[in-house]
Amino acid sequence: MYQYNPVVLISTQSMIIKTLTSLLLVLLYLSGYPQFKDSTHHFIAFNASGNINKTNTTDAYILNNSLKFSVRNKKAVLNFNNNWLYGKQNRQLSNNDYTASLDFNLYQKEPSPYYWGLANFTTSYSLKIVNQLQAGLGLAYNVVNSERIQLNISNGILFETSKLLVNDHNEYYQTFRNSLRVFFKYSIKKIIVLDGTGFLQNSLNYKDDYIISTSSGFSVILNKYLSLNTSLKYNKLTKTRSENLILTYGFKAERYF
Repeated sequence: MYQYNPVVLISTQSMIIKTLTSLLLVLLYLSGYPQFKDSTHHFIAFNASGNINKTNTTDAYILNNSLKFSVRNKKAVLNFNNNWLYGKQNRQLSNNDYTASLDFNLYQKEPSPYYWGLANFTTSYSLKIVNQLQAGLGLAYNVVNSERIQLNISNGILFETSKLLVNDHNEYYQTFRNSLRVFFKYSIKKIIVLDGTGFLQNSLNYKDDYIISTSSGFSVILNKYLSLNTSLKYNKLTKTRSENLILTYGFKAERYF
């Protein structure tokens, strides 16, 4: 069984932070380097959504904001994602969850599989994650990749180092995970979009430790810059015996350049 080592934890955290920084620098480099301007496309999107529930006995609200920036060409794509979820119920904090990630895809000629890499930082009040760092590599395959329908499956290995709140005590934790992801997207006449993503991350060291994360969305496109959307997200972390289910609605602003 894998044992916690504080020296390894510190060095691993430093490695993952350096990886995040390096990927961000590469993202900015590709964004501005003149040689790639004709063949590289950029994408930025901001999503603001929430939910309010107010009755005689209940006063609850939740806000969900996300920002994505991508640089893409025929051979590679780099994505920088940020997401912040904040909520209160009866004036008590219920959610204060933040995630930042950098990921890349390296493409070959279709229909061949392609490589992906990920560095991810998470802190979550609702899931009792003080901090969590993940980094890993894997393979992905486009089962269907058309303008109307997309279906993608990926799998890989992540190393995780975390500080978790377990039984009201902080616990430092390290493990390797198998990360399986399924993504689908379905467009109807470029006006209505249904999409969903599901993750299953099983620990390779502890059989009872796994993470489930799913997200599904429904969007109505108003124009090429703006859309209205509804999102349903579910997360479960068995190590802290925590889970959340979140329904929000709002708008998304995006631009390709």
